[in-house]
Amino acid sequence: MMKDKKVLVFGMARSGIAVAKLLLLKGAEVYVCDAKAEADFDGALDDLKAAGAKLCLGEQHPEGLLEGMDALVISPGIPVEHPAVVRAKALGIEVMGEVEYAYREATGLLMAITGTNGKTTTTTLLGEIFKNAGRRTFVVGNIGTPYSGAVPQMKPGDVTVCEISSFMMETSAQFHPSVCAVLNISEDHLNRHGTMEKYIALKERIFENCAGDDCVVLNWDDPVTRDMANRVHCRVAWFSSRNPVPFGAFVQDGKIVYGTPQDCKPVCEVKEVYIPGEHNLKNALAATAMAMAAGIPAPVIRHTLRTFKGVEHRIEFVRELDGVRFINDSKGTNVDSTIQAVRAMDRPTVLILGGYDKHTDFTPLCEEILKCPISRIVLIGETAKQCEQTLEKVGYHAWTHAGYEFKKAVELAFEQANPGGSVLLSPSCASFDMFKDYEERGRIFKDIVNAMESKKA
Repeated sequence: MMKDKKVLVFGMARSGIAVAKLLLLKGAEVYVCDAKAEADFDGALDDLKAAGAKLCLGEQHPEGLLEGMDALVISPGIPVEHPAVVRAKALGIEVMGEVEYAYREATGLLMAITGTNGKTTTTTLLGEIFKNAGRRTFVVGNIGTPYSGAVPQMKPGDVTVCEISSFMMETSAQFHPSVCAVLNISEDHLNRHGTMEKYIALKERIFENCAGDDCVVLNWDDPVTRDMANRVHCRVAWFSSRNPVPFGAFVQDGKIVYGTPQDCKPVCEVKEVYIPGEHNLKNALAATAMAMAAGIPAPVIRHTLRTFKGVEHRIEFVRELDGVRFINDSKGTNVDSTIQAVRAMDRPTVLILGGYDKHTDFTPLCEEILKCPISRIVLIGETAKQCEQTLEKVGYHAWTHAGYEFKKAVELAFEQANPGGSVLLSPSCASFDMFKDYEERGRIFKDIVNAMESKKA
């Protein structure tokens, strides 16, 4: 497909490095471009260089490199409005994302999941279901493992479970999962996409090529995803934690069931689902619907729901010190996600809130905080002042500023927490004002917490 073609890869984070390696493996002449200098990569590009990739680093204007290229492959962090993308299209050069190219070279069954929240938990859970069913399974995409990195190991009969972001769908064309899901939609990434209408349209692109026996799984309880069924051209299976659905996974008499209200198969008792909270019940229902649509037996799904313990950085218990429980929810990068986290708190909790500005309205979260056992809030990062103003507006005054000093924020939260209480990191914001990504933020939080000593000493 790309053999002997000249391809420029723009953006050399994890997915850019992975797709460049795949292109080289497939016989392309590969040029890699990034605004950072080679020294900034600390050897991460050495293998690419040794394999013959031509490095164009420290390049602020990659549009000047496009002449003679057959394709431009961009990382998810590169918006389609970037001058290099606009120039490539004007020159008639095909532009695609890392996920789009990986799909074209991949084999086996593709399952894909998008939505605003719950993607990583549902993707990981579904991957575990397939693994427990004895299928060779790759869990990739926005979850942190690039799709391109798994492609060279794939064989017919393998399964790929791919977490998809709206950024990845900006450049989709042929991407075509056999089963996909849109979990929910709430305000997010408006700094990139501008309007909710554009954001929703990008989420819908996950199923634009689905037809015939393909299956699209949608959330019956979310009015936005419910409306998406009007634009689906294949089977639809629903999931709901609150209502029976025409067909899909729902709760009946305390059990997760699959089918119709008149003819359904029991899968698992709701109380047996290991991961707590209604948001995780929804994730379990979505994964159940996808697995059943792909023919996985109910006993395998039941076993996985009973034993799956969740994912790192999502309402993750870290440790207890002096009777204070520390919870890492660094993956809480938007308002709706943090709402789910504060709702899950069952004891007085000090919340660490704030970060990179995604042009979000914090009012729904601040109103929810008034209903939850949030005893105090430590504000951090770029959005601290906005969060403060919104908290004041709804009548919540128990906040403290820690600026950009993350260790100070964690220590302040511990000082203000009481025995029998919790400290919750759920920033409701991206991390880019202080960290490389939410994973680094979560790891540093855990490092700080695990190094803490008792206040009683």
